[in-house]
Amino acid sequence: MTGPLFRVIGLWGRQTGWLFFGLVMSLAALIAGVGLMTVSGLTIGAAILAGSLAVPAILRGFGASRVVLRYLERLVTHGATFRALADMRVWFFGRLAGTSAGGLGFRQAGDVLSRLVGDIEALDGLYLRILLPLAGAVLLLPVLVLLIGHWSPALGTEVGALFVAAAFVLPWLAARASGSAGSGLAKEAGALRVAALDALTGLREVRAFAAEGRMIAAVQAKEAALLSAQQTMASRTAMAGAASFLCAQIAVLAVLIDAGTRPAVAIAAAFLVIAAFEAIGGLPRAGALAGHASAAAKRVLEAADAPVPVPDPADPVAMPTGTTLRFEGVEFRWQTDRPAVFDGLTLEVPQGARVALLGPSGAGKSTLAALALKVVAPRSGQIRLGGVDIATLPAALVRARIGWLGQTTHLFDDTIRANLLLARPDADEAALWAALDAARIGDMVRALPDRLDTWVGEGGTRFSGGQGRRLALARALLSPAPVLILDEPCAGLDAETERSFLETLNDTAAGRTVILITHRLTGVEKLDRIFRLSGGRAVAAAG
Repeated sequence: MTGPLFRVIGLWGRQTGWLFFGLVMSLAALIAGVGLMTVSGLTIGAAILAGSLAVPAILRGFGASRVVLRYLERLVTHGATFRALADMRVWFFGRLAGTSAGGLGFRQAGDVLSRLVGDIEALDGLYLRILLPLAGAVLLLPVLVLLIGHWSPALGTEVGALFVAAAFVLPWLAARASGSAGSGLAKEAGALRVAALDALTGLREVRAFAAEGRMIAAVQAKEAALLSAQQTMASRTAMAGAASFLCAQIAVLAVLIDAGTRPAVAIAAAFLVIAAFEAIGGLPRAGALAGHASAAAKRVLEAADAPVPVPDPADPVAMPTGTTLRFEGVEFRWQTDRPAVFDGLTLEVPQGARVALLGPSGAGKSTLAALALKVVAPRSGQIRLGGVDIATLPAALVRARIGWLGQTTHLFDDTIRANLLLARPDADEAALWAALDAARIGDMVRALPDRLDTWVGEGGTRFSGGQGRRLALARALLSPAPVLILDEPCAGLDAETERSFLETLNDTAAGRTVILITHRLTGVEKLDRIFRLSGGRAVAAAG
């Protein structure tokens, strides 16, 4: 169980300074708090014996120090935690992007969201609730045993044993007992997110088929399973907390029983025991939550450690100057138990040519685009760009030479400017307007009150399907890539909008190699060659 947690801690390396500073502040605040309680006990005991109460300077010092140090501790430790989790989310997203260049693939969006948000968030207690209190317990144990043992060795041993049980043994037992419950909690939380996100993204279809009741029932079933897992975790957490509380009360009772004729020392010892056990009171509960944290860490690492589909070569060659794209005897299947998509595919797209690839659904049109972009790699055969096997080129360089516009190209919930800059971050405003004008949507954008700073909306909902497709085309045209792959760019558009879009494309992609992937032609396309994909091969068709 500890393996994933230790690896997560290793990922926080950039925040080592803040985490260590937070640890120092936490221990200093702990010392101030325990010192305040101990000196308070001595003061009260002395006052009882002398019949008067005088507040010594050391007591004022401990009191003021505790307030300041507790504030600094919360400020530093929580800030360090937020920074560490932010770094981890960036790391996770980077690893996910590296292993999912073609999209989520066979992953579920809700499950990925659960790992990115819920599971990483579950790790926030690793530092605050586990590591810091454990460090405090390690510091307090010898202090507690030595101070009370100086008064009564037997009592020091007894209190020390109870402290060890509450600070170390009970959390360890709670962690072991809650391991399976923690895994179940992480799994059920992910399942609920999957179900809820699935229902929300398909809300239009749900309403169209009057399936609201069924979808709600499915989500409620997942919610009930999550609630059951939470109840199991809560019961084990409560048991661990109750056992820790019992240890603390037994320790205080032992001190009071052993008070004898030294009431001042007994009061100080009682205050010391109360402060020490209060400082580690959350550890048994943290132990119960450690199972959840470990399961969350394991889920995050599993997703992040997925193998890169097409790793970059160890010794890449120089980028070719030409852009002729050639598939030579390519064989590919998505999984070993699935039929081959391509079986000996040979196809050449000359530099500057306009080529159409036709074929029914499932013929491999989109797979061909994924192969060209190094999202996946052929099982045999070669794909050459400018005469160089792309297997010897870094993926980033290949994608800098090959632009792509898909049938479901995503517009982000951001401004028009930000969506366009995705293709070319260094583009100036003139280049943005040139791309919009080339896509024949510049006049529409100029008429908007905020122009380039107009918010697009989630998935481009502020614009019609045709307008959204033209914004996506402008983004593709803004890219300097000399090869442009258009994968069903008119899917979902009406006939008139489709013809207008393709006529725009005829005029705007001059000088580039254009590969138009579609299931049919409208007659307005300007093409040099037409190929039909069938049986895993490309066959030249009449122009």
